[in-house]
Order: sequence, then structure tokens, then C-alpha cells
Amino acid sequence: MRSEEALKIIIRPYVTEKTFDLIEEENKLVFIVDGKAGKGAIKEAVQMLYDVKVDSVNTVHTISGKKAYVRLSEESSAADLASKLGLV
Repeated sequence: MRSEEALKIIIRPYVTEKTFDLIEEENKLVFIVDGKAGKGAIKEAVQMLYDVKVDSVNTVHTISGKKAYVRLSEESSAADLASKLGLV
């Protein structure tokens, strides 16, 4: 996957009070993603763009678009990535 493709898949981080709890408690980040993107493509895009290891991806369709709940592996910190992205 090229970085241009990855940038089309990952639209933006999704930040609420609930997502901050997910960062701290479950090592998860939430992104708004392309509605046609599959879990495998989302996983590959996050790993490529942010240089982290992803354990799992869960998706849900909402009014605000398709959300991807991305659980990072133990060696990757969601809190560190959130601060790099300027979320905290």
C-alpha cells in the first residue's frame, strides 16, 4: 500500500471523552475512515502511516461516518500516538 492510498482510507482521528477512556484503558484509538475500506486495509493503513503495530480493528457505521476502533499491540502505545497526533 502506498501512503496516498493510506491517506484516503484514514480520514481523521475521532476524539470524544469516551475515546480518551479507550486510549487509556484499552490501548485503542478511533478513526473516521473511508466507508468502503475493509478491516485489513484499515489495519495496514494505520500501521503504515503511524509506524505502530495493530492487534485488531472493529468498525461501525454511524451518522458521522464509518468509525474504526483500532487496538494497538502492547509494544505500541495509543497514548504516545495520540500525543504525536496532537489529540492530548
